[in-house]
Amino acid sequence: MAEIPKLAFPHKPASLPGVQVLDLPDLLDATARRVGGAFTPVRPDHHILFTVHTGHLVCAVDGTECVVTTGAWLWVRPGQVLQLGSGALDTTGTAVLFMAHALEPDTVTAIGLDQRAWRLPVTLPAEADAPVRQTLRMLADEYRRLGVLPLSAHIEVVRHLLAVLLLRLTHLPATSRAPAAGSEAFHRFHQAVEDDFARTHRVEDYAARLGYSVRSLSRVTQAAVGLSAKRFIDDRVLLEARRMLLHTDLPAASVAERLGFPSATAFARFFRHRTAQTPTAFRARA
Repeated sequence: MAEIPKLAFPHKPASLPGVQVLDLPDLLDATARRVGGAFTPVRPDHHILFTVHTGHLVCAVDGTECVVTTGAWLWVRPGQVLQLGSGALDTTGTAVLFMAHALEPDTVTAIGLDQRAWRLPVTLPAEADAPVRQTLRMLADEYRRLGVLPLSAHIEVVRHLLAVLLLRLTHLPATSRAPAAGSEAFHRFHQAVEDDFARTHRVEDYAARLGYSVRSLSRVTQAAVGLSAKRFIDDRVLLEARRMLLHTDLPAASVAERLGFPSATAFARFFRHRTAQTPTAFRARA
């Protein structure tokens, strides 16, 4: 497999723009129809947030295996590689699929939607669980009540309930976000790295493009995520390298070329320095 299958948002006629609420079996069926198998590693272009009601779900996100137990939540972000385990057939739960444009800009900022991915998976503190699940039930019920309200009102109710759900999940008692993570300079740098990490790994290039000094970029990145700007870029390159080595059969030389390295040797040196193993050894062990 030379490419990780892309999983596009499942737009349907007469459905809400950018939001879907599905039972887990329906999510499996939809995935199977679009990529040829329910358990194929896929790369969604949308957010997938799901919780398990009964049973447990074994899956992998970017090659890290995790178990979503009863009552736990998993949030998969656009671009991450998700692989569901076959045990999902015996699990019940609810999946909320959404695109960023379904949310108001203020909500996107408040929940830190463009920040780094949530940790895997999350079990809510007792005091937060009941209101979150009540909000999910209201969202699922309203989503299925298409036609009761005028369409424009129905869309707004669903969007507001989705916003409430995400605000509750991202402001749990022990996991409040640091305000520093929302600086405009870091947001611009983060997006620039997403756009260009396969073309340049130099902080100087991003600084010149964005109109900041190298020192300024390093300072705002350190404040936002606790890393230097160079480490932030290298982490993004390494994540993509791992994805390709795990989920495609591309030779290491082709991975190197796609990630902007001047040679396979330079890529192997970078990978060994960051992981203490060669790309070939990493793939074999995985």
